[in-house]
Amino acid sequence: MKTSFGNRFKELRQERNIGQRELAKPMGVGKGTISMWESGQREPILPYAVIAAKFFEVSLDYLAGLAEY
Repeated sequence: MKTSFGNRFKELRQERNIGQRELAKPMGVGKGTISMWESGQREPILPYAVIAAKFFEVSLDYLAGLAEY
C-alpha cells in the first residue's frame, strides 16, 4: 500500500528525472530502500525524511501528506 510519503517522494524523484540508484547515493541508503519507501513497504526514519526534504527542497509536512507545497 502506497503512503503519502511514498507517493510524494516518488513524484519528486520522477519530476527531477532521477533514478532510484542515483537518488540512493545522496540519501545514504541502497536502491532497495528507495524502492521500499516509494512502494509503501517501509517508511523512512526521521533523519532520512529530513535528508529527503532538504534534497527536494520541500517541507517534512509536504512529504508526510500533511500540507501542500
